[in-house]
Amino acid sequence: QVQLVESGGGLVQPGGSLRLSCVASGRTFDGYVMAWFRQAPGKEREYVAAVNWSDGIAYYADSVKGRFTISRDNAKNTVSLQMNSLKPEDTAVYHCAASYRGTSTSRYDYAYWGQGTQVTVSS
Repeated sequence: QVQLVESGGGLVQPGGSLRLSCVASGRTFDGYVMAWFRQAPGKEREYVAAVNWSDGIAYYADSVKGRFTISRDNAKNTVSLQMNSLKPEDTAVYHCAASYRGTSTSRYDYAYWGQGTQVTVSS
């Protein structure tokens, strides 16, 4: 079965950086889109960034454009999210997700999800 396992979360001061990783297993992901979503307490799960598994083309939410970078390593079956210039409003549980429906910002188009990793931005 498909498994997505996230790591790399933690506590960081405003302006700091973190790198999240998601190891994907259980099938080949050619043709899939891999994404990161986040969910803060009391809020809806929101799209952060996505990358095409096959060609590496990346897409970003406006709120993180210029600060976050998503990438994939096909050989290691890993998707990463480099987060720089972090702000308190970036605090959330970050989830890795996979979709075979093409590029989408809707969580309903993603069939597979990881359990999430907590990111807290605070001084």
